[in-house]
Amino acid sequence: MAKPEFTVSVTTQYLPEQSSHEQPLYAFAYTITIRNTGDVPGQLIGRHWQITDSSGHEEEVRGLGVVGHQPLLQPGEQFEYTSWTQLGTPMGQMRGTFFCVTDQMHPFETPIPAFHLSLQQALH
Repeated sequence: MAKPEFTVSVTTQYLPEQSSHEQPLYAFAYTITIRNTGDVPGQLIGRHWQITDSSGHEEEVRGLGVVGHQPLLQPGEQFEYTSWTQLGTPMGQMRGTFFCVTDQMHPFETPIPAFHLSLQQALH
């Protein structure tokens, strides 16, 4: 039986030009690569993010698509996008879920494993 499956990989980067230690506000870019590793075409319809800073403050973000797109991926294809977020602390993490459908309109979810956002200097 054909199986829908997307896998997700993430890279992150601190954005000093959009950050302010005085406020405090720390900006981070994240690049998401979504690959269709299943056997059937699938389309990313929506997303749900949980963003947590190191003080425990949590923000939830829900919406349709990603950066204005709802990519339809054939088996083996991938879609990459970059977005950003701000935290009130120099470290935090994000995790979430992509909501998807197959070309036959069968829903499936793709978990986005937790990834860390951190100021390079905060690690030393």
